[in-house]
Amino acid sequence: MTILDTFKSRIQAADKILITTHEFPDADGIGSEISLCLALRELGKESFCVNEEPLLDRYLYLDQDKTISGLKNFQEKNPGYRPDLIIVVDTNTKARIGHQLASYLSEDTPILFIDHHPCRGRDLSTHCIDVQAAATGQLVGEMIEYLGVPFTKKMALPIYTAIIIDTSSFRYPTVSAATHSLIAKLMATGINPPEAYNGIYGTKKIVHMHLLSKILNSAATNKTETIAWMLLKKDDIDQFKSDVEDTHAFINHLLVLNNIKVAIMFRDDGDQVKMSLRSSGDIDVGLVAQALGGGGHNHSAATILLRSDGDSTEDLITKTVRKIEEILENLN
Repeated sequence: MTILDTFKSRIQAADKILITTHEFPDADGIGSEISLCLALRELGKESFCVNEEPLLDRYLYLDQDKTISGLKNFQEKNPGYRPDLIIVVDTNTKARIGHQLASYLSEDTPILFIDHHPCRGRDLSTHCIDVQAAATGQLVGEMIEYLGVPFTKKMALPIYTAIIIDTSSFRYPTVSAATHSLIAKLMATGINPPEAYNGIYGTKKIVHMHLLSKILNSAATNKTETIAWMLLKKDDIDQFKSDVEDTHAFINHLLVLNNIKVAIMFRDDGDQVKMSLRSSGDIDVGLVAQALGGGGHNHSAATILLRSDGDSTEDLITKTVRKIEEILENLN
């Protein structure tokens, strides 16, 4: 049985379906859940999207039918609601959907995970996990097609945006002919690519360019130029009146460097340092992140770095880059 067959059989067995995604979601999880919810409603399913928190204003344009509710608001409007099936997109563990939402959902309610992140050591026979898929949005789009639901523009825009985000605008090696075949069908609904791109990445003010300039000026490489990194500080974000959400794509500027294998953005939040990793080649940065206490998939991953007593941010970066060099040597 394929994951498409698994998906269809589990949908057919449920009438009341609650869809969610991981805590602090970005457009890949958000777009996937919105589109899936709209498709299931076309089949007559009573479907709701419920996240730990309400949708951020920057994503409201993706949710024209207001399918997504924050948990608190949903509980107030739907007291005693219990679904037949819970669908979790863009993650494969209930622990990541948020503490309050996880507590609200009954332990007895069946769960279906739809995801493309690695999921090692677990029985996946009743879930829809495909680590070869370029994006969760691609999986959802293919599942909607398999259900026989025609794409509408309201349904297509969130998936299209989810795939843009999850593939970094189609630059990752998991992007395939199947990805672009789906994109063509989504575009046929009337999506305008420049509008879709600007909608999710936004039009920027000049201070955004000044922040990017400062961060790019911090870029450095190791001796072999196989590892490159940049440093983003909370003070920089505050100084240039920017938003953390607007900085996520900064790291992709490093992927154009010659000989690059691993790109890193360190974000110093004061009390902790978050490290994001990217690769557009053969290096599995998910394995690198796991070795450092984090996780992710082969071309995009992250972790939180812990400081030793007396370590400056620069000391932490030096030690971390050295560890990654050792990890890469062991992977060869």
